[in-house]
Amino acid sequence: MVELKFFEKVAARAGVTPETARSLTQATLGTLAERISGGEAADLADHMADELRPFLVKGREDPEAFAYDEFLRRVAERAGVERGIAERGVRAVLQTLHRVVGHREFEDAMSQLPTDLRALAEPVPRAP
Repeated sequence: MVELKFFEKVAARAGVTPETARSLTQATLGTLAERISGGEAADLADHMADELRPFLVKGREDPEAFAYDEFLRRVAERAGVERGIAERGVRAVLQTLHRVVGHREFEDAMSQLPTDLRALAEPVPRAP
């Protein structure tokens, strides 16, 4: 049930179908796990629904070093979507993740990302 609500929130934030939200969530969490340390990924997983935890598990402690464009490329490829949808999806997943795991845990993980990737977690200002 928690997993379903996560996908619904991602779908609403990204403006995609629930099925696409599921693919984007899995791709984003898997790519995030590659980009942060194994310990941080495990800490995030501890706060997630059982069904989402496997996407944050990684086989090694060391993070891979790759930038914004590669992060989006991996998510787009894994989710089977174009880059613009991947970018909206990553933003939606990170914002939803922030609400689920709490501010402190989220900030610990985001501190391992470059500034442009961290910016995806920031809410987009609404037009006046």
